[in-house]
This record gives sequence, structure tokens and C-alpha cells, in this order.
Amino acid sequence: MKVGVCVKQVSALDDEFEMLDEGTGVDPDFVERDLNEWDTFSMEAALQLRDAAGEGEVVVITVGDDEADEALLACLAMGADRAVRIWDDALEGADALAVARVLASALERESADLMLCGVQSSDAVNGATGVAVAAYLGLPHVAVVRRLDYDASGPTATVERELEGGLIEVLRVRCPALLTIQTGMNEPRYATLRAIKQARDKPLEEVDLDALGLDADAVAGAAGSQIRSLAPPEKGRGAEMLSGSPAEVAARIADIVKERVSA
Repeated sequence: MKVGVCVKQVSALDDEFEMLDEGTGVDPDFVERDLNEWDTFSMEAALQLRDAAGEGEVVVITVGDDEADEALLACLAMGADRAVRIWDDALEGADALAVARVLASALERESADLMLCGVQSSDAVNGATGVAVAAYLGLPHVAVVRRLDYDASGPTATVERELEGGLIEVLRVRCPALLTIQTGMNEPRYATLRAIKQARDKPLEEVDLDALGLDADAVAGAAGSQIRSLAPPEKGRGAEMLSGSPAEVAARIADIVKERVSA
């Protein structure tokens, strides 16, 4: 079987940091980068499926510049068979939907039996990329998966997913399908020193939008948002507790957003 795993190299702030002069982000000198925590559980789930089958391939895919190679090397050291990194200048600042459009094209090219993503990334916390990829591909998907059993004879995947209030839902989904994996689903393995050294000898393909049959306009058209400004919260502004009916609370939230945008 072939499992495609979408991962992200996330950013974490130092205790002390400075903003860019244009106010659209944090100065890169004050940012540390690492493999997204949720994606380590996706990787482990994929590796366990391949190992249980006794054959197959785990392909790890990311959208990012050359600094994202470190995240891919971490996945290769864990046991992934090969990696694909997609980058183009048009992807600078791309939002979750634009990234999902690119990942969907890459996964379509791979023709994987099963596709896994982390539920969310620790930096953006959108929780949108995985389900958006499934939508672009027109595939069934299940979000917030905490248990996974794969039946190659179907092929189907039987999963448990978390619901509100501590409830668990059990679903069987026909594959190919996309699942977003929750933390705590398994115990991600640590890479040995030997595996870390061998990771650099594994295939790591670098592709651009042309290789995926995409152009910059298509990517830009997929974007649903863009960062206009970013700044530390104002000191002295406390929390405002909202009460009332759902409609009244929603109306107040809309007013607050309009006030902040126009300020």
C-alpha cells in the first residue's frame, strides 16, 4: 500500500522577539522551526500501516522553501521512504486553502491508497488544510481520528474520531480517503543516530507548480485570506465576556471585528 502524509514545518517564537518593519509577521531571526507535533502522529500511523502490511511506501509531502527540508529529513529518519517538497515564489504567504490546493495536486500525482494529515498545525491552528485537501480531491474524509484500522481487501479504513463532550464516533470509510490524525493516537518513534544519517540518502524530490500542472494564478485564486497586519496585543485591554442568545453573541462578535479592523 502507499500512504501519503502531508506535513508542515511550523514556527515557534522565542521568549523575546521583534516584528518586521512592515508589520506582517515576526522577524525570522526570532523564530525557531520544527516538524509540527500533530504530523509526528500522522507519520507514526502511516509507518505502522506499512509495517503491518509488510510492504508498501510512505511518501511525505510538504509545501515550503528549502528550510522545510529539515522537517522532511526528520520524517525520513523516522522511516518514511521518500519525500516531496513543493515550492514556488507564488506560494510565499499562501493561506491554508492555497496550500491545500497544491497538496491535493501532489497527492493526486502519487495515487496514494490513504492520505494522512495532522488535525492542525501548532502555529496557525486553523485545522482547515486536511479537510480542504479532501474537498479538492473529491475524496471521503474523517477528521480528528484517534484510532485507525485498515483493511486492504476493501479497501476500507475503520476509524474512531473525537466528538464534543467526550463522545467517540466509529466510522468505516472506503479508500482512497483522507484522515486528519489527533495527538495521542500512538507513540511516535524516535529516530536513531544511524537513521538520521541515512535519511540524507533517501529520495527528496523538489518540485514547483509547473511540475504539478498549476500556475500562480490558480494558487492565488484558491486563497481565501491574507495577512494584513500582525502585532502583539495591546496592554491593558481585558477580556470581554459575551452573553445573550447565539444571534446576539454573533452580532456582538461581528461588531468587535469591525471595530478592530477599522481601528
